[in-house]
Amino acid sequence: MALLHLAIGLCVYLLFTHGAEGNIDDFDCVDIYKQPAFQHPLLKNHKIQKTFSSHENLERSNEDETKEQCPEGMVPILRQRNESESFHLNTAENFGQHFATIETMLDGSIYRGAEAEISIHNLNLRNNQYSKSQMWFENGPPGQLNSIQAGWAVHPRLYGDSVTRFTIYWTGDGYHKTGCYNTQCPGFVVTSRNPRIGNQFWGTSIYGKSSVLFRTQVVQDGFSGNWGLKIFDEVIDGISPPMGNGHFPVADFKKTAHFRNVVIINSDYKKLLQGDILELYHIHWRSLFIWRTRWKLW
Repeated sequence: MALLHLAIGLCVYLLFTHGAEGNIDDFDCVDIYKQPAFQHPLLKNHKIQKTFSSHENLERSNEDETKEQCPEGMVPILRQRNESESFHLNTAENFGQHFATIETMLDGSIYRGAEAEISIHNLNLRNNQYSKSQMWFENGPPGQLNSIQAGWAVHPRLYGDSVTRFTIYWTGDGYHKTGCYNTQCPGFVVTSRNPRIGNQFWGTSIYGKSSVLFRTQVVQDGFSGNWGLKIFDEVIDGISPPMGNGHFPVADFKKTAHFRNVVIINSDYKKLLQGDILELYHIHWRSLFIWRTRWKLW
């Protein structure tokens, strides 16, 4: 889980996504202006931002036009399993959590985004367990924490299975009164007509044989302050719940859950990428391979 401390705006736009193939039958197609995000009082009369000008790669793609999608003017919203369970899951889940993270230094720097390639893994979990591999974008003290989280999760209580799915989460007050997964409550604005959020990936890594990765990018728009989320296809030649792929890390990336090509975007929208130096860190009973240098490891 890569953790980045960033200035957070209210809106997060889910844009032009690829990679997490959805079945339209698992979604409801709703009017783009009647999606859950617009139940938030601060988004009343909000005009949807169609394009992002802050980064050259945030451009709408037409590659998926022939695939299953909602009609023009509508967006897919994943159906909830049941209201009571979804409400309970929106609260903080801190008990018994274990983290392996790489974090930016708290030195006053301002970041406008980040991107990374994240390896995808299949895990079998019990109903009271979950495992995630995500980028976190955070700002503020713990009691007033703003957080955007994007990556994959295996979460039986949320989804009713142990399938690896593209999963997002947000909170605006340190998990107290705001926050939820995916589009279960106001917060994330969906603009893509293709079913992606909460859906399973088209494949997962095979231990010792192949790595399957997807690339995700989150960038703040320089004019509106909104944040845009984009995911891409990328296949690269595979008593606590398991973390990562469920195995301890080794030097072979076909046997290790990992982030690759981690980039942060500074206040001038320039990508910061460190040299390709492999270092091994040990944290108590955990061990991590760090593919980029000059990151703070908690």
